Amino acid sequence: MKKKNLLILLLLALAFAFFYFDFHSYLSLAYIKSQQSYFSLFYNQHSLIFIVGFSFIYITATALSFPGATVLTLLAGAIFGLFWGTVIVSFASTIGATVAFLGSRYFFRDRVARRFAKYLKPFNEGQNKNGAFYLFTLRLTPVVPFFVINLVMGLTQMSTVLFYIISQIGMLPGTILYVNAGTQLAQIEKLQDILSPTIFLSLLALGFAPLLFKKMGDFFKAKKVYHGYKKPNSFDYNLLVLGGGAAGLVSSYIAAAAKAKIALIEKHKMGGDCLNTGCVPSKSLIRSAKFFADIEKAKTLGVQSISVDYKFADVMERVQRVVQSIAPHDSVERYTQLGVDCLSGEGKLLDPWTIEVNGQKKTAKNIIIATGARPFIPEIPGIHNVHPLTSDTLWELRELPQRLLVLGGGPIGLELAQSFQRFGSQVTLLEQASTLLAREDKEVSQWINNKLTQEGVQLLLGAKARAFTSQQEQFSCEYETSDGTSHTIIFDKLLVAVGRAPNVSGFGLEDLGIELTEKKGIRVNEKLQTNIPNILACGDVTSMHQFTHMASYQAWFASMNALLSPFWSFKASYDIVPWCMYTDPEVARVGLNENEATAAGLPFRTTFYNIDHLDRALTEETAYGFVKVITEGTTDKILGATIVGPHAGECIAEFVLAIKHGLGLNKILQTIHIYPTLTEANKFAAGEWRRGTLSEKMLNLSKSFNNWRIS
Repeated sequence: MKKKNLLILLLLALAFAFFYFDFHSYLSLAYIKSQQSYFSLFYNQHSLIFIVGFSFIYITATALSFPGATVLTLLAGAIFGLFWGTVIVSFASTIGATVAFLGSRYFFRDRVARRFAKYLKPFNEGQNKNGAFYLFTLRLTPVVPFFVINLVMGLTQMSTVLFYIISQIGMLPGTILYVNAGTQLAQIEKLQDILSPTIFLSLLALGFAPLLFKKMGDFFKAKKVYHGYKKPNSFDYNLLVLGGGAAGLVSSYIAAAAKAKIALIEKHKMGGDCLNTGCVPSKSLIRSAKFFADIEKAKTLGVQSISVDYKFADVMERVQRVVQSIAPHDSVERYTQLGVDCLSGEGKLLDPWTIEVNGQKKTAKNIIIATGARPFIPEIPGIHNVHPLTSDTLWELRELPQRLLVLGGGPIGLELAQSFQRFGSQVTLLEQASTLLAREDKEVSQWINNKLTQEGVQLLLGAKARAFTSQQEQFSCEYETSDGTSHTIIFDKLLVAVGRAPNVSGFGLEDLGIELTEKKGIRVNEKLQTNIPNILACGDVTSMHQFTHMASYQAWFASMNALLSPFWSFKASYDIVPWCMYTDPEVARVGLNENEATAAGLPFRTTFYNIDHLDRALTEETAYGFVKVITEGTTDKILGATIVGPHAGECIAEFVLAIKHGLGLNKILQTIHIYPTLTEANKFAAGEWRRGTLSEKMLNLSKSFNNWRIS
């Protein structure tokens, strides 16, 4: 690091000397013209020395990004002629540009990457994919100064060899133009004379040629994708949506609002998993379980005793009642009124424009696949013999299991494990990882671990299920711990919550050759297009972010791009994705946590505020948890926030807004928060950050100033 700093100081000194001692005047058009005859004479007498010296000066000026390369190019034309001038300048300029490229990479890339890793990631991905096209386009156009291109490209992951080759080729037309102008150096009065509007527009058109060729390539690639299919002359609909879950419903709603002709195909229940087996029933169950937890702490609320008479079947019926109360929001009747043709049946893709449903073929300009996902059941010997429950089938229960084994320590498993423990089951949770919520910071994992253990949940961490057996209505699981020893646990019901698999089979994806990701979800680009451009996908079936709010987010982009392409398009961004786990306490996060910031090599500061000091939490007897904020370096820029505590899912919204719109902790600190509320925790966290930035020296100065005011 010291060597880099010394070199930077040396380069700054050279730059200062260059301008302070007026060396740049020797690279001016007036000076070159006044000395042209002398340069020509010297070249005739000492050709090799002049070529080497000229090349060295040209490379140095370009490498240090000093002004004067244009004038030197003109001089090359005047002295060497068109052919040799072009050859010499072409190599000298490319070598100098490459040195500048390497210098930028050596001095600045690591520092920039540490501070702006999140922003450089998509840029680097674009460079890896289309970098040659972008660089070639920039080299051919005179719009962006070449020295800027050299420095910026050094910050990317482009290879040095590729940079050199593309620069050598891309700068050649401009080099020929300027060298040719230099052969008439005596007639040039100012540099602007070289680029007439006609020449400028010609270079601009030439510069955009690679992008045009790329677009043409994409066009022919698409033609190849559609080869063998006969496109209908007209369509029944603008849009066909396959799947009536969150993603499909939002896609349909947006298209209907735009007055497009649209049909929605659903083979089961409108509302999909979220309404019928996911978010709505699980949160309803959690609410009832929370009531039982409140009863347990009745004395803390000033109530000596409470007796409860309940049937688990009534709780599950209440869950279904809540589902039915929300169902009209997602119903066929509502969407029909909005202008959506709701088709009940199993759809099958026949070609890029046609879906068959109920024996009828329906065509559309574009198709959106929103078939969602289903609970994944791992292939463990004997698992199907114990009739495993999943988040889909759990809601059929009407009798509380005395001993419940939960396989999987993710959000679904943790939420349901805590709820059933509160209802009176003895819950055992088996998790293969050594900690719960392994992607979160250790404080989060420890909080949830302690809370579940305190409530009686038996946690078996670092344990892997090996086999299940069923004998005379008694179920058992053999599992292996991290030390290699085997154990057995007896249970009455098994709940499998180890993840969700995208629904990608059974409706014709394979026949069309639609590509899948490593996670077996449908591969989509930023516009939510599949490898068949008029077929898009959104929601859990893409396996990117399996949250209902993200399904809705993707659906907007999918429907808008389906309706407006190729005239207009929008790219989805996943930089800011909030999520929440509805255990008690809730866990919510947006942006980076400490683990991720450390892995990215970012300079950051961590700020904690403990909710056990929060007045509203104290009045509610929920004074536990914390707010943890990650800020960039010594600034108040928020990189991420994690909240563990009551109603964390609501409280995190302020940080989501702040990160999205670039509002720092100072802005949160200056915002009035209603007293007493749980969201005051966000303001107090900002206050903790502010106090942490005040140095002892600053505080002493403040003390001296205040003492002076009253002396």
